[in-house]
Amino acid sequence: MAADLRPNNAAAAYAARIAGIFRTLGIPAGYGSDRQLELQPEASALESVGRNAEGKEIRLAPPAAAAWRELAAAAEAEGITLLPISGFRSVDRQVELFRAKQAAGEPVSDILRLLAAPGYSEHHTGRAIDVGAPGEPPLVEGFAQTTAFRWLTEQGADFGFRLSFPPRNLHQIAFEPWHWYYIGDM
Repeated sequence: MAADLRPNNAAAAYAARIAGIFRTLGIPAGYGSDRQLELQPEASALESVGRNAEGKEIRLAPPAAAAWRELAAAAEAEGITLLPISGFRSVDRQVELFRAKQAAGEPVSDILRLLAAPGYSEHHTGRAIDVGAPGEPPLVEGFAQTTAFRWLTEQGADFGFRLSFPPRNLHQIAFEPWHWYYIGDM
């Protein structure tokens, strides 16, 4: 029997959906290749890892959730509290965030330095988590000066997590010391 060489219909439909979103939002078609970013699939299975300070439930893909729990417990055992701020984010939610920045008058080029284009956010996979520390403002570069960040830098890889956007990264996204991505076994 001959192998089926047709493209994956779901993947093709997803790519077409993202291309349409790009046209609507004015995002350059070459965004992914220009920034060396891959199209990120949306997670289908998610589980809660707790709530953020606003009470919003934070969800991750099951293997990332298990690794996060282990990482947070290990940090806590060393007197470091890691707070989940944000986890899974759908493409639709990414579009909402993008449109809000456009409505505030921000140009697309500025938005794309601070927010991955819809379809390209690691949050879509359920494997990315934004992390904070008690008493610290969330999602600010100053997180890099905290003991929580230092601990993550030293220990995160032991639990399968990596910092996605270090200073001067090749993806042209601003330094995000709070954004960690689970690369362990999925």
